[in-house]
This record gives sequence, C-alpha cells and structure tokens, in this order.
Amino acid sequence: MEVYIPVIWALLIGTAVALYVILDGFDLGIGILFPFAKEEKEQDQMINSIAPFWDGNETWLVLGGGGLWVAFPHAYAVVMPALYLPVIVMLLGLIFRGVAFEFRTVAVTSKKYWTFAFAGGSTLAAFCQGLILGGLIQGIRVENGQFAGGTFDFATPFALLCGFGVVTGYALLGACWLVMKTEGPVAQRAREHAKMLLIGVLVFMAIVSLWTPLAFPPIRARWFSAPNILFLWPVPAITALTAYLAWRCLEAGREIPPFLAAIVLFMLGYAGLAISAFPYLVPYSMTIWDAAAVPSAQLFLLLGTLPLLPIILMYTGFVYYIFRGKLREGEGYH
Repeated sequence: MEVYIPVIWALLIGTAVALYVILDGFDLGIGILFPFAKEEKEQDQMINSIAPFWDGNETWLVLGGGGLWVAFPHAYAVVMPALYLPVIVMLLGLIFRGVAFEFRTVAVTSKKYWTFAFAGGSTLAAFCQGLILGGLIQGIRVENGQFAGGTFDFATPFALLCGFGVVTGYALLGACWLVMKTEGPVAQRAREHAKMLLIGVLVFMAIVSLWTPLAFPPIRARWFSAPNILFLWPVPAITALTAYLAWRCLEAGREIPPFLAAIVLFMLGYAGLAISAFPYLVPYSMTIWDAAAVPSAQLFLLLGTLPLLPIILMYTGFVYYIFRGKLREGEGYH
C-alpha cells in the first residue's frame, strides 16, 4: 500500500494540473488575444464570455500547488527555490489580471488602463508558466536532497522557448473558445486567429519534440529505445491527425470541434511530458517515492481530499451547464 499511495497522489496532482491548463488556459488566452480586438465592444464580448468561469478555473492551480506541498514536501522544497522567480511573477500576473477583470467592468475614464492590465497580466502569467515547465523539463541541480543551483538557472533558451509556446497554446485555446461561445466579428476574427495559432503550436511542439531528446539523454532513452518506440510512436501520429482535423473543422465553419481538438492537442503534449519524466517528480534526480511525505500523512490527506474532488467537479460542471450557449454582441452575464 505504501508503494501505491504516492502514485495515487501523483495522479491526483497531475489531473489537477491538466484541468488547470485546459480551463484557465482558455481564459488566459482571451487576455492574450485582447490586443487584437478592433473595438472596445468586442473586448467586452470577449471578457463577458469567460465572466462566470475564470475565477473558478484557478481552483485547480491551488489544488495542484497545495497537493505538491503536502504530499511531496521534499520535491516542493527543491522545486520552489529553483523556480521562485517565475512562480512569484506568475502569481503577480494572475493577481494583476484578476483585479483588472473586476475593475474594468465598472471603470469609465480608466478603462483602457485596466484593459492593458488584463492583457498584460494574462500574457505574463502564461509566459511564466512556460518558463516553469521548461525549467522542470531541463532538470534542477540537486545535491544531498536539496536545491544546489542558482536563482537564474531556469532562464535558458529552452525555457524561453517553452514560455512562448505556452502563450501561443493558450491563445489557441482562447481563440477556439471564442469560436464556440461568441457570434459576429469576434467569432469570425477568432477563427482566423485559431488557424494561425494552430500552425504556431505545431511548430513549437515540433521544436520541443526534437530539442528534448537531443539535449536530454534520459528523454532520448525513454522514447527511442526498444521496445518503448513500438508503443510510443502513436503519440506523435495522433497529434498530427488531431491537428489536421482541427484545421479541417475550422475551414468548415464548425464551432465546438476546434475547441475539443485544441484540448486533445494539449493533453497529448501533456502525456508526452509525463511519459518523458515518469517516475521523476524532479527530473532527473527525485522520484515520486523519494519526494513523498510519510505514508500515514499522505493517507490522512488522501482521505480528506478524495470526497472533495467529486463535489468540485460537479459544481464546475453545473456552472458550465448553466451558462451554456453563445454570447451575442452586447450581452453579458451580469
């Protein structure tokens, strides 16, 4: 049993992070796309499309970060010092964006400043999440179970590439969300943006897929050694097929399938990262068993967490069901 509890916690935290990436990804994408709206009323329509959901979407970030802290304290103690800077800037971006979201609705003379704050905070938070991702993939220097690197070790060309890739990916999710949830010029422009962003996401995914096996031997061994390659080749093949279907659906004027395809693309990329890193929680020095809290503590926390998850999922599903349907120009949920 002691062997399986860390695996269960890793799955819980992995699920929370995946839900956060999907749900908060599209509303961060709305902020990233804000500067491309031609009129203020289009920005109002964009922000109104996420008004009932955006703050609830961040619940999963709390669960993922809190779960890492309580269930894997040894990993938390290594990861946070290594990535303090992008984590703090990301949180400031999310706070800046949240304040702008609320104040922009009621602002009269200062609306343009809150518009800039919403777009800037969204883009900054997304970029920092990419830096964190890149910093984890490239590995953290650990000696005697403690972080032994410098403050700016994360700031490498690979991490910067991941930062721009995440911004592009979130923008794709946001554009597909607007295609699905809005009508008129906003939806038409989002469809054109989604096509360009889809190409951009594929370019970033291809570069990362080539870069990681060339630069990091453990990832190369995981993907290209026998018999792994026989089981893993469908992942890039399904990714290419999903991207093709997403493009065809955008060309055909479909509304819901492009958003679903964008989610599948994100999940395939996420699966690729999990395949590359497992069972390491701190690549390539600390496994989930090395980083786990004592079994009694993990079991106690698990008994408290498991009943809450269905409640959060049901509440989230209920909110999305209540506010289903398209948002027309001039409409809002307030």
